[in-house]
Amino acid sequence: MGADAPSTAVERTAIKKISVRLVPFVALMFFVNYLDRTAVSFAEPNGMGEDLALTAAQFGLASGIFFIGYIVLEVPSNMALHRFGARRWLARIMVTWGIVSLLFTWVNSTGQLYTLRFLLGVAEAGFFPGAILFLSQWVPSRHRTKILGLFYLAQPLTTVFGAPLAGWLIGRHGLFGLEGWRVMFLFVSLPAILLGVIAWFYLIDRPADAKWLTSAERDWLTKELAAENAHKAGHDDKHAKGDLKAAFSNGRVWVLALVYFGFVYGLYALAFFLPTIINGFQEQYDTTFSVMDKAWITAIPYLPAAIVLFFWTRHATRHGTRTWHVAGPAVVGGVSIPLALYMGSPTATVAVITVTACSIFAALPVFWSVPSRFLTGAAAAAGIALINTAGNVAGFAASYVTGWLKDWSGDYYVPLYLVGFFMLLSAVLMTWLAARNRTAEPAPGPEQQPLEALR
Repeated sequence: MGADAPSTAVERTAIKKISVRLVPFVALMFFVNYLDRTAVSFAEPNGMGEDLALTAAQFGLASGIFFIGYIVLEVPSNMALHRFGARRWLARIMVTWGIVSLLFTWVNSTGQLYTLRFLLGVAEAGFFPGAILFLSQWVPSRHRTKILGLFYLAQPLTTVFGAPLAGWLIGRHGLFGLEGWRVMFLFVSLPAILLGVIAWFYLIDRPADAKWLTSAERDWLTKELAAENAHKAGHDDKHAKGDLKAAFSNGRVWVLALVYFGFVYGLYALAFFLPTIINGFQEQYDTTFSVMDKAWITAIPYLPAAIVLFFWTRHATRHGTRTWHVAGPAVVGGVSIPLALYMGSPTATVAVITVTACSIFAALPVFWSVPSRFLTGAAAAAGIALINTAGNVAGFAASYVTGWLKDWSGDYYVPLYLVGFFMLLSAVLMTWLAARNRTAEPAPGPEQQPLEALR
């Protein structure tokens, strides 16, 4: 199918207001969220690893244990958000994780590092799927890819701006008598607490309560979302019903969880180990980088990734979201990441890694427009949380396994081949799911979204 039907004036203004008023703030929350969870990757090669005597496997475990804490409370947290409202729950999450993140400033042992990383995961549990669910409840499905794409820009931009910021803060060594990496933890944690307090007053749980929308815009959004939810709840497929059991018994949810596993495995293998790999360029290529040099090099792959993400999601929105919008980038990423191992210079290596980053970030917001197409209510909350739980399992696995394989093999060849394998597996599963549903289900009507294989 082609692009969406022409929109009305009320529809255009309502979506524009949400894009300007709501999405940037939630994206800023995501920016701080991702910076806090990956700050350890900047700290390790810039003093923390030496001060705490960390091996690659220990650093991988410290990075990955965050996801264990997240997994434990993720589904309950998202169900609490569904019950109590996004405004209260997202604000609570931000303040809690900001306080835990602040404590990293004074970590003095590997055991303390493990404990705080676990508690950070517990504190952050439910934020990302909660934000996805929150935004999905504000716009009809035909606009969801665009809105989630704007939201997702925060993730690559966190590294574009966060890596130089982290480098600058690390360069403030001696401030308050702290090592540079401790100064970084101190100053990247405080914004989470501040934003959490602001979120309590700024966020609104549903369009019907938004005073910054006109009455016509509120009525249109309320009617569209209600009709969409009624359609999903009344679908012949018993798994489309809006209850918790439906999400856990839905085969599509589990396959999508495996697809997401592959993407997130690649995402966090890069996020946690790219600064360390860049630090290794100095010995590998007999060169020297300052702290800021390493920070800027780390940021390089993520700016093109943000640009590709923006235009890829716009294409999917305008021309209809297709299976290849997710499977295609998975293939490119799966092939490109092992190629980075065979480049003969830092420039060529970072260029290939940039292709991988572009692939991962192009696919993720399009992917997240899929689950809410066939789940609603509590099932949507649980289904999105379940899929993201698979991503958190991948985050732990990518962090720990990459470090362990590096210690075992002596280099990053085996770990990055494994990244390529999981991304190619995601492409295969996405294509299989599309083919299976295309033959098993009737084609959608013209009023439905064009991701026909996953309806």
